[in-house]
Amino acid sequence: MGDVLSTHLDDARRQHIAEKTGKILTEFLRFYEDQYGVALFNSMRHEIEGTGPPQAQLLWRKVPLDERIIFSGNLFQYQEDNKKWRNRFSLVPHNYGLVLYENKVAYERQVPPRAVINSAGYKILTSVDQYLELVSNSLPGTTSKSGTTPILKCPTQFPLILWHPSARHYYFCMMTEAEQDKWQAVLQDCVRHCNNGIPEDSKVEGPAFTDAIRMYRQSKELYGTWEMLCGNEVQILSNLVMEELGPELKAELAPRLKGKPQERQRQWIQISDAVYRMVYEQAKARFDAVLSKLQLARPAMEAVIRTDMDQIITSKEHLASKIRASILPKAEVCVRNHVQPYIPSILEALMVPTSQGFTEVRDVFFKEVTDMNLNVINEGGIDKLGEYMEKLSQLAYHPLKMQSCYEKMEPLRLDGLQQRFDVSSTSVFKQRAQIHMREQMDNAVYTFETLLHQELGKGPTKEELCKSIQRILERVLKKYDYDSSSVRKRFFREALLQITIPFLLKKLAPTCKSELSRFQELIFEDFARFILVENTYEEVVLQTVMKDILQAVKEAAVQRKHNLYRDSVVMHNSDPNLHLLAEGAPIDWGEEYGGGGDSSGDSSSPGVPEAATLSEKRRRAKQVVSVVQDEEAGLPFEAVPEPLSPASPDSITELRGLLAQDLRAESPPLANGAPVQESPQSMAAPEAAPPPASPPASPLQQLPPGKAVDLEPPKPSDQETGEQVSSPGGRPPIHTTTEDSTGVQTEF
Repeated sequence: MGDVLSTHLDDARRQHIAEKTGKILTEFLRFYEDQYGVALFNSMRHEIEGTGPPQAQLLWRKVPLDERIIFSGNLFQYQEDNKKWRNRFSLVPHNYGLVLYENKVAYERQVPPRAVINSAGYKILTSVDQYLELVSNSLPGTTSKSGTTPILKCPTQFPLILWHPSARHYYFCMMTEAEQDKWQAVLQDCVRHCNNGIPEDSKVEGPAFTDAIRMYRQSKELYGTWEMLCGNEVQILSNLVMEELGPELKAELAPRLKGKPQERQRQWIQISDAVYRMVYEQAKARFDAVLSKLQLARPAMEAVIRTDMDQIITSKEHLASKIRASILPKAEVCVRNHVQPYIPSILEALMVPTSQGFTEVRDVFFKEVTDMNLNVINEGGIDKLGEYMEKLSQLAYHPLKMQSCYEKMEPLRLDGLQQRFDVSSTSVFKQRAQIHMREQMDNAVYTFETLLHQELGKGPTKEELCKSIQRILERVLKKYDYDSSSVRKRFFREALLQITIPFLLKKLAPTCKSELSRFQELIFEDFARFILVENTYEEVVLQTVMKDILQAVKEAAVQRKHNLYRDSVVMHNSDPNLHLLAEGAPIDWGEEYGGGGDSSGDSSSPGVPEAATLSEKRRRAKQVVSVVQDEEAGLPFEAVPEPLSPASPDSITELRGLLAQDLRAESPPLANGAPVQESPQSMAAPEAAPPPASPPASPLQQLPPGKAVDLEPPKPSDQETGEQVSSPGGRPPIHTTTEDSTGVQTEF
């Protein structure tokens, strides 16, 4: 690999890449600085005016379910450095970063994980043929002839491949189709969560960034949805650079690659990944610097906005009226001829799968609560309620139980409309709806938990408890129906705008954009950071189509299509004391009602044994679902299987000895495949100190990229853009420690 990179990415080419990246970043960051002031003004105006959607009826969980393991089990990973498949114990913590351990014993003994993978921007492929097709398309002219050895051979019929257009790829396989289906659901959940990397509560930085991305791409005549708007800000910015830089490098380097088609494909994947990491590091440094500068300037900007809010609003309305008088006739004709006739069909295409998904959420919630109620009646009674509720509280984060809800969005198609409105992919709408489903499920579950916890304070008998559960369930379902309708209507309006506005802007650009410069003189210099002509123009265009979108959604609600509520149905203060209940401390069902919430990590062990100590319970993270397979299982066709630790060693000494052998056998690789030397400290003696009694509070931290590799601890090459090796030493199973405790939290 080193020869490939040194040959094709020499110092001169790296310098050219850095200069090109710097030029793109400079241009984008000008847009970002402009949009920051506008977003700050909009946020403060919204806060003062208090406009917003109707109050939700369901409660939302203010303290997230931290220290939960979403999923754990074994899978085989292909090692590109030695071209062998290795059995890995893998788990997905609450932040959805896929963590790979040498084996389950290493996890239980708190040996640092081999890798943490952020899956933002990746696609999950379930066949080698799919993968080979994408690889061939990414590098034209390298299609392998029939009978030649492909770039990847899978020893089973059940692969799972993480494919990214620029970054490195990851190859896994399972022994059965059932395991492939489970891991596919889990990894898809990881992708869905990581793609949504910009925090929802970011009211200034988030909107400023997404608007800047849109404005930058429109300046390049790129309208419509963008499939690579996924991940956190630096990942998205890296994708933006690679969108422009990638084709240029491919045209320049592809003819120079040597070897058979599959070898040239492999070389291009390595080159692309190396360039992506270079771009990422440069983008992170530049973006962090500009963001820090803007945050330092923010207090002064806020002071101006508070002082001159009325004048800024008046100035903006005056500007909007002038722009409206100029472009409104053209915009209305464009809407009437090219958009209005298609709104009902777009809305119907969105409503059917989305509403089916939300109905499935309701059905799954109803079934889980009903099954729990039957278990209370027939089996455990109140004594087992803590265990049942511990499981129910994690329902929204159970990738397998939620899969039936998410699958309802897969048939979403905009046949004939995608090309017309330049919608590159419907995946952005599918994932957004699926995130809303998970949020509504968790809100319903949390509301049910809160009401049931209040009821338990009355000391009900088993019979009274069962009646109360049924009554609370019906109460929560009514609230869910109302909130579900509100969320879906908002989603439909946003999706329709996201589809139609770029189309309108593209249509109007030839006749309207050239006239905008003359309106700049209408903005007072003191307000120029908070009012932009381009943004005001887009707001005017939005208003021309918004009334048609609102009318279409309103008519669907009036007709009670898909159980939508009319806008006139408002449940004000239907449960005035409910929100007061949510102000209390989070409910710990396992502690309060003696349930077996702590899981040992094995599907055959539903809870921690009674003899386990408190420190052991705290050491193990609670698990939503775990499917741990037999670690002794080997791959078919594997010529030299790697010796694996037995699942149940006869003694602690034997276990530690086997673990030490495993650690010596193979040093953990960096993301680029270069081995890291083990230090004497990392190979702990059998008398090593036991794990700490309780885990530290900090989740996975972002390790500073770009630093030199020391003997201990091993540093990652880049956590945000792919695979990392975390540092060892005194940490709970799903945490890493860093030299810089102030590092930015990884936004998985």
